[in-house]
Amino acid sequence: MPPKLPDIVLFRPKYAENVGSVARAMLNMGAGNLILVDPKGYDPDRAAPLATNHARHILDSARIVPTLREALTGAALVLGTTARSGGWRKGLFTPARAADGEIVPRLAEGGRVALVFGPEDRGLTNAETSLCDGLVMIPASPDCTSLNLSQAVLILLYECFQRSFTQPFVPKGPPQERDASFEEREQLFASMHAALADIGYLRVQNPDYWMLPVRRFFARFRLRRNEFNLLMGVCRQVRWVASRSGAAPGGAEAPQPEPDRPEADQTGPGRPGPGQPGRPGLGVDFSGKKHKIADKTRRSK
Repeated sequence: MPPKLPDIVLFRPKYAENVGSVARAMLNMGAGNLILVDPKGYDPDRAAPLATNHARHILDSARIVPTLREALTGAALVLGTTARSGGWRKGLFTPARAADGEIVPRLAEGGRVALVFGPEDRGLTNAETSLCDGLVMIPASPDCTSLNLSQAVLILLYECFQRSFTQPFVPKGPPQERDASFEEREQLFASMHAALADIGYLRVQNPDYWMLPVRRFFARFRLRRNEFNLLMGVCRQVRWVASRSGAAPGGAEAPQPEPDRPEADQTGPGRPGPGQPGRPGLGVDFSGKKHKIADKTRRSK
């Protein structure tokens, strides 16, 4: 069941385009009753583009009345809006307080609530606010306390909208993927083993030992089924590129860091890494050719 929301009353709006923007804001928050009081030069055709086709029905069903008293007939609660305080304008509501303590409870009781917005250039006068049961002021920067008409409507309706739910609104996240099963994880490790062997990453001697750090890495988090699919695709692509390069299945042996050993112990004069001086390594590129990694420390003769 859609939430109950207040009627929006625009007192002598000056620009039809603003009325169209108000209609669109009302649609966003689920409000449907728009009342225009003595609008000056109102042209629905000028308002329609700002309302868009989605909110055109709100403009078409809007009531146009000559006086504010007529617009408020039958309302159980009338709240005006103001950007000014002082004088008789005391005890102002914030939008949140008005929605929580006044508007939503009154709507839940079946009463009609009207929110009144004044002309864009001057707002509501004291004569008009005297017809209201209370006034709402939207906090804003002191440099510019006046909001655009549709902005003010949207803020008040939003506060009412979110408080009208019986349960808190929770945005929907991405679909929840199940965890990868034991069999799928083992299948992934086998595919990674084959892909890493094809490009010469794993040692020929005891490759399962060199896969242990990979297994430990994946044990640190929950692998989801969609992530399993992604990594399986990566492994297939790596093996395809390796096959085009002409590399022998199983790959060439390449020295790798031993698990859990300090970096200083992994390389050095006795154990140069791939592509390091003293030990050319076999590389694979996407051109499909084998190439030797040159020993850059050799001086050309």
